[in-house]
Amino acid sequence: MNIQQENNLLEIKNLKMYFPITKGLLLRKIGDIKAVDDISFYIKKNETLGLVGESGCGKTTTGRCILRLYQPTSGKILFDGADISSISNKELRPFRSNMGAIFQDPYGSLNPRQTARTIAGMPLIVHSMVRKKDIDDRVAELFRLVGLDSSMMDRVPHEFSGGQRQRLGIARALASRPSLIVCDEPISALDVSIQAQIINLLGELQKNLGLTYLFIAHDLSVVQHISDRVAVMYLGRIVELATSKELYANPLHPYTKALLSAVPIPNPVIERERARIVLKGEVPSPADPPTGCHFHPRCELARPECHEERPQLRDVGNGHEVACFKA
Repeated sequence: MNIQQENNLLEIKNLKMYFPITKGLLLRKIGDIKAVDDISFYIKKNETLGLVGESGCGKTTTGRCILRLYQPTSGKILFDGADISSISNKELRPFRSNMGAIFQDPYGSLNPRQTARTIAGMPLIVHSMVRKKDIDDRVAELFRLVGLDSSMMDRVPHEFSGGQRQRLGIARALASRPSLIVCDEPISALDVSIQAQIINLLGELQKNLGLTYLFIAHDLSVVQHISDRVAVMYLGRIVELATSKELYANPLHPYTKALLSAVPIPNPVIERERARIVLKGEVPSPADPPTGCHFHPRCELARPECHEERPQLRDVGNGHEVACFKA
């Protein structure tokens, strides 16, 4: 194993997640929804990998496969060197305590009948991490970490604001002292004024606790701010992967260029002069994806081989990988 591999906390190899399409009373299988279609990437320790793309491209499904909330159809999920893609729930238990998740909706991801103390402390009980008499002290410590007052521990979720609820969700994710946290669009449901606070909090926690993030989002400006590297997904496949600085300065895939052209620039002169790339057509169905390159029906650069052959991710220098024949 080389040095780079030893420094990887998570490695995904040829991951596929297909959901069967069934028909009739006997639920006869007639096809598959190819939500994640053969993707590979890695995340180094203490790194943030941004995963971006349109709604329905497979970002959230990828995160849920990594957490083993879904059983992958095929492929490998190597967490700290151990393959967790097909092990039993009993064998998975010690790994689960080393993973956390922050969900998109701070309103729907918290039990409205439980107090904040119970919500944040539940992972401690499930994983038997502290004695019962010490739970309150640990929960108070978690509250301090995320910027909540410990006097709020007896409140229920509806007594918190949206930003406070997401802080409570972050406290719950930190409870078992994980090394990896999957952040599934953690700020998209929040007011813009609160989003920056949560992003800054995640950055501080990463620095102080040595966390590793998979940051799933569709807002490219947010991903640019928080991510070390960025992977762009389209219809279940990764089409481009590079450092954040390299990707935003030099996008190579036509889909990435189109996404970046839609990000507003806070300079009216530049914003007025730059060209906006408008993609033709709609995103194809993952139940019946195009042959070859999935993006070719909407790509102005498509040529005959794009219809027939799937372009593989290839390194074009500086760790910049792109799946495009024309790049």
